[in-house]
Formats: sequence, structure tokens, C-alpha cells
Amino acid sequence: MTVRITLSKTRRAAAALGVAGVAAAAPALADTQLTLKSASSSSSYYVMTVQLAEMLRAESDGAIQPTVEESQGSVQNVMEAGARPGAFLFTSPPNLIDDAFAGNEPFDQGDFDGIRTLFPMPFITIHFVVRADSGIESVSDLAGHTFIPGGTGTFCAGQTATVLDLLDLTDDLDMPEMELAGAPDALRNNQADGYATCSSHPTPQVQELAATLDVRVLSFTEAERERIIGENPAAGAVTIAGGTYAGQDADVETVAVPVGAYGTNMDDETARFVVAQFWQQREDLAEENPWWAGVTPELVAQLSAPLHPGVIDFYEQQGVEIPDDMR
Repeated sequence: MTVRITLSKTRRAAAALGVAGVAAAAPALADTQLTLKSASSSSSYYVMTVQLAEMLRAESDGAIQPTVEESQGSVQNVMEAGARPGAFLFTSPPNLIDDAFAGNEPFDQGDFDGIRTLFPMPFITIHFVVRADSGIESVSDLAGHTFIPGGTGTFCAGQTATVLDLLDLTDDLDMPEMELAGAPDALRNNQADGYATCSSHPTPQVQELAATLDVRVLSFTEAERERIIGENPAAGAVTIAGGTYAGQDADVETVAVPVGAYGTNMDDETARFVVAQFWQQREDLAEENPWWAGVTPELVAQLSAPLHPGVIDFYEQQGVEIPDDMR
């Protein structure tokens, strides 16, 4: 799915950071075709990316012409960042960016040296979703069941594989491969007992599934979370409040990992405008979609890739501490 943004309903709001002179910068922008890519159309990240695109078109008075493309996920985004021409804004966890810089598979072909950090995104929350009638009450209960470990070839599939391996469950599961979009129907049709999805919560796909099928989102025990976070220190414990999904009254104790918005083939003026407008409009974005509320400037330091040269002075002016290896 590709969405070309032609109209914005985004409102101006008070700055999340004290941004000076941003509005005056808009007329100086060269006309820019900007492609934005995050995840599938059923994910929270796709919704957020469309929201960003609408905001950028409106605040640039049309100088930025955004196109939002659907994606299978972060692995595809990073792969395309190493090959595609033109200004490109995409989302990814920072560990995939590290893999791309190192040339690790599947990023052993392509030129990834130009990837630059723009701003943080809401964290990815790991969801293990099962049918309520499956008899699965905990993550350890997955043993002996059919479980879809995220969309084939995605970051979520890799993260899920790591988690299941850490918890000694890999050999005890039947794990069919399929695109994430097919997982809810697999549960509805009793072809699978559960699946993994990784997106900011609440994720629309799980909301839609829970509205039509009794499901349970599994919690990790404290010991399980400690093992997962020990493997990936950038991850952190997170609680999905009870009532977030229909039929899920209890809190869900799970883990989340950081995500960034990165850019390639973007000139300094465009990059600065994109970043400055993001922070100026962040509170307004959060009013429409509360996922944005937890994004703070301190998260920039977790994003690994060097900052885009067009935004370093912006962050310095806002008092954001920048690690030396990101300059």
C-alpha cells in the first residue's frame, strides 16, 4: 500500500522543545519528494507514519511532498535504505542499524554508511497473543502448540526467535512461517494457537482481533524478563495496562525495545526542518495518537547511528546530550 499525502488535518501546537525560527525556515526549503516507510498498514507505526507525513506537508506549505509506503517491517526498511535513491525516512530498532553498519546478514549487500539518526519513535512492545480457549496461560505454556513467531523475515520474527531460544521453547513449538497480516485469520480459523507481533501498544491489529475473537496477551515472568533484557540491554520492562485490549482485564508484563526514525539522501535543510517540526508538533501528535507521549529527547542517545549533520546544532541548541560516537 502506498499513500500520497495531499491534505493535512494536523494542528499547530506548543513546542515539545523550545524551537525557535522553525516556521521561518519553511519558505527556504527546496521542493522535496520524501518517501516514508515503517510497517504494515495494520500496525501502529504505519498510522504514526501517515500522521508524520501529513504534518510535514502542512508545516512545509507543500514544499515537502511525502509518500507513505507500506512495509513488511524494519528489516525491509533497512535493506531499502542501502539501495534506494531519493530522500528516505524510515523506522528501525537501532540494533538492526548496527548490523547494517557491520555488514551482518541480511545486510551484507548494499551501502548503509549514509544512514543517519533523525529522532526517536515510540518503543516496540512485544505481544504474544493466543486464543483464550487454547489453554495457554503463560509463556511457558506455549510448549507443544502452534505459534506464529511474527511476520517472515521481520525484526519481530528475529526478536521472537531470540526470546523463545532464551526461554528454551524453540524445540517445543510448531512455528509456521507467514506474513504477519495472515496471523489473525490463522487464529480465527484454528490454524494456530497464537502469534507474536511487535508494535507500539495499543496496536490496531490486536485491537481488531480482540474485538472479534477471545484472545489473551501473555505476560512474561520477572525471571523471563530479566533473561530477555540481559540479552538485549537496550530493551526494558513495560506494562500494558489492563483494558487496553477487549477481554484483557489484567495488566500484561512484557518488554519493549527502542526504535528510531532514520534518514538517507536527505539534505541538511530538509533534515533540520523534519526534526525541528517533529519536536515542535510532538504534543499535538500525542493528542491525536497517545503513542507519541512517551517520546523524549533523552532517547536520541539510544539510536546508534550518527546524527544527520543538519540536526546536530539543533539538538545542541535544545540542550540534548549527544554521545561522541553520534556526532
